[in-house]
Amino acid sequence: MTKFIDSEFVKGLGDVTTNLYQHGWDERNGGNVSYRIMDDEVAQFEDTGKVLRNIPIDFDATKLAGQYFLVTGTGRYFKNIKNFPERDTGLVRIADNGTSVDLMWGFNDGGEPTSEFPSHLMSHIARQAVDKDQRIIMHCHPTNIVAMTFTQPLDSKSFTRTIWKMHPEGIVVIPEGLAVIPYMCPGTVQIGETTAQQMERFRTVIWPHHGVFAAGDSLDETLGIIETIEKSALIFTTIQAQGGKMINCITDDDLRDLVDRFDLPANREFLYIKKP
Repeated sequence: MTKFIDSEFVKGLGDVTTNLYQHGWDERNGGNVSYRIMDDEVAQFEDTGKVLRNIPIDFDATKLAGQYFLVTGTGRYFKNIKNFPERDTGLVRIADNGTSVDLMWGFNDGGEPTSEFPSHLMSHIARQAVDKDQRIIMHCHPTNIVAMTFTQPLDSKSFTRTIWKMHPEGIVVIPEGLAVIPYMCPGTVQIGETTAQQMERFRTVIWPHHGVFAAGDSLDETLGIIETIEKSALIFTTIQAQGGKMINCITDDDLRDLVDRFDLPANREFLYIKKP
């Protein structure tokens, strides 16, 4: 048997957090990721079978009892995770009481899961109800997406349509669209509950003036969703810098052509605009 530190899970998390840092989306200790690891996967390793300590959490996660999550630590810098995974991340198991986690590996300097972990768990519950393969919750601060929340209406439909119309990949990658919630204080039960409610329909939730909360079945998929939205936001920002007037554009008919061509499960509520 091998050690967990040498696993594809630890390596993958180190790679993606480095990528996020290099994008400029996770400055200092900004951002957090949780990665669901299946029971049989955890059982492969010789050093994940003993509870190192129990850590209380500010949420009743009984619905996830027994599930394992590799999670980034509170106050930890993404730029360091690849080199210090056993210090800056931890493998935790949701305890039977739901209000604490058993640390099985990592956080070897006394660390704890990110302060946003309750919000992550709420969204894991919501996404698992609609996607049995759900594994990742990823939070980061993409510059152009955040900037758009200062200049555009905080409305899910209009925000989605702007993103869709900046690049064909927009509707291909996020056919369901994205949700935009009101500004809320991060690290609170309120923002976690509001985000989880939206996660019942969307894989991506925009936190205005702050960042993105995204869900997916793998690290690559979840990062790819965020990268695609941020690319569209960058194109929008560049258009505004060039004067904001679009001589040419992707039309509603063009969007519907993409839906038909790729047989996309598009959000019809966002795809069509009722004419007066």
